[in-house]
Amino acid sequence: MLQKKYIGMVLLLLVAVSASAQKAERDYIRKGNRFFKDSIYVDAEVNYRKALEVNPKSTVSMFNLGNTLTQQNKLQEAMEQYVGATKIEKDKSNLSQIYHNMGVIFHSQKDYAKAVEAYKESLRNNPKDDETRYNLALAQKQLQDQQQNQNQDQDKQDRQKEQDKQQDRQKDQQQNQDQQQQPSQPEKKDNEMSKENAEQLLNSVMQDEKDVQDKVKKQQVLQGGRLEKDW
Repeated sequence: MLQKKYIGMVLLLLVAVSASAQKAERDYIRKGNRFFKDSIYVDAEVNYRKALEVNPKSTVSMFNLGNTLTQQNKLQEAMEQYVGATKIEKDKSNLSQIYHNMGVIFHSQKDYAKAVEAYKESLRNNPKDDETRYNLALAQKQLQDQQQNQNQDQDKQDRQKEQDKQQDRQKDQQQNQDQQQQPSQPEKKDNEMSKENAEQLLNSVMQDEKDVQDKVKKQQVLQGGRLEKDW
């Protein structure tokens, strides 16, 4: 199970901030911490934001606000607070806690590569943090499994693509073989008549010949007949 840190960082007092502003900032942070402890995250968020209005460079307020936003599942906003704090914070112990919680967010989003880097940065600032070391080991194992699964999926896709290409090549080869084996049909010349036309022409010729023969026979009968002459 991921280990989260909710330890309030020591307030960094800035010389440029007036005593009254410092007191207001501390009061808002304390109220926010009480609401956070009671899991009233909306009110905690309001007070941390008020503390930031008083002192926009308060890394304590940024860190605690990031924690509160994380509890409300406003992960992108929480990450913005953490990143902003890393650009200002100088204390290594505080930086370690910030990077740890950044790693937790990446971890929850299954972005194991970024989680690993965040945990490593946390350990660079505090090498003795066992919770971060545990989270780092877990993220590294999950990253390795994720990469193996991705490689297996990619190999599977590559094999499927190769099988598809092989099937396409076999289909093309089969089509070419079928075309080569099929006997070619003789091309019909323009002046070559079809069988049906030839039969029709032959029937027509035979009919004409029959008509001619019938006429000849009739003529032969008339010519062969004798007319009796009255002598």
